[in-house]
Amino acid sequence: MSVTREDILKALSRVVDPASGKDLVTADYVRAPVFQDGAVRFILEVPPEQAAKMSDVAKAAEAAVSALPGVESAAAIVTAHGPAPQAPKGAPEGEAPSLKIGRHPQPQASKKIDGIHRIIAIASGKGGVGKSTLSANLAVALARQGKRVGLLDADIHGPSQPRMMGATERPKSKDGKTILPLTAHGVTFMSIGLMLPAEEAVIWRGPMLMGALQQMLTQVEWGELDALIVDLPPGTGDVQLSLCQKAEVSGAIVVSTPQDVALLDARKALAMFHKLETPMLGLIENMSGFVCPKCGHESDLFGQGGVAQEADAIGLPFLGRIPLHLDIRTTSDEGTPIVAKAPGSPEAAPFEDLARRLIEGGVI
Repeated sequence: MSVTREDILKALSRVVDPASGKDLVTADYVRAPVFQDGAVRFILEVPPEQAAKMSDVAKAAEAAVSALPGVESAAAIVTAHGPAPQAPKGAPEGEAPSLKIGRHPQPQASKKIDGIHRIIAIASGKGGVGKSTLSANLAVALARQGKRVGLLDADIHGPSQPRMMGATERPKSKDGKTILPLTAHGVTFMSIGLMLPAEEAVIWRGPMLMGALQQMLTQVEWGELDALIVDLPPGTGDVQLSLCQKAEVSGAIVVSTPQDVALLDARKALAMFHKLETPMLGLIENMSGFVCPKCGHESDLFGQGGVAQEADAIGLPFLGRIPLHLDIRTTSDEGTPIVAKAPGSPEAAPFEDLARRLIEGGVI
């Protein structure tokens, strides 16, 4: 039996918060109610002064929703804009603690993440330049060259790595506190897209985005990794700022297409990393040249050489060109990156060369 958002809100409207004297819906505490596989999940966002006192109210809310026909379990997260709220109820054994993703950031004693030797950020000034494709193929290329590699899809609003890596099952948990990541093509990876229904939009403010990133860095059992590749969202927003402030980022790679409009935004990404004192590893030119599969004619649809010229002008390494090729796109859509589908091919070579350069240069 399907349970709608309205059903959940109706049940929660019968639970009164003693501090405010209002029911949870009228008090506007309820956020992101979700029903999936018999389980209901929702967030109670309350004023900071009430967060520590909401345990009984949260339990009453869970009980009210659990009473709905078709609901097998219910879990609530209490969050606030002030001090850390009371720790949420842990998920049952084997169940993904998906509710914990999206809380507000917590105090963090150290920027070092246990077991992760290097963190490499893949960034772009604008969307649509192939940053996620580069991240997936670079991670697989590094793994194929003997490195222990993780891939974190930090594009909270537009996660694409589950599709590109071909693994969409929900992560599990041993204790309801930590998340066990998935493995595909020799790469350990995690994405917010694995924790939520594919069609669900993530409508979160900055603090919840920052909290989600922090949790995916610290609550996921990454194990021992030579490198964690972080696929950042486009632009220069909360997630980029949080990553560089909350973790020891070894270096960043900025991806751009050759045309001037993309380079304008790429410069903003470079300026951001400079201000955050994050080392720049270099620039990649993507969609650089298109060879017609029928006649063999090569066309520079987005221009060529602009990124190399920019790298030379500002004194950064130019890490290579990646062509605009149909097989790179189709293999990503199929869930098998080109480096895994056709290793050693001309299409896979730019990614494999980049991985080799990073290893030989001592970056990874």
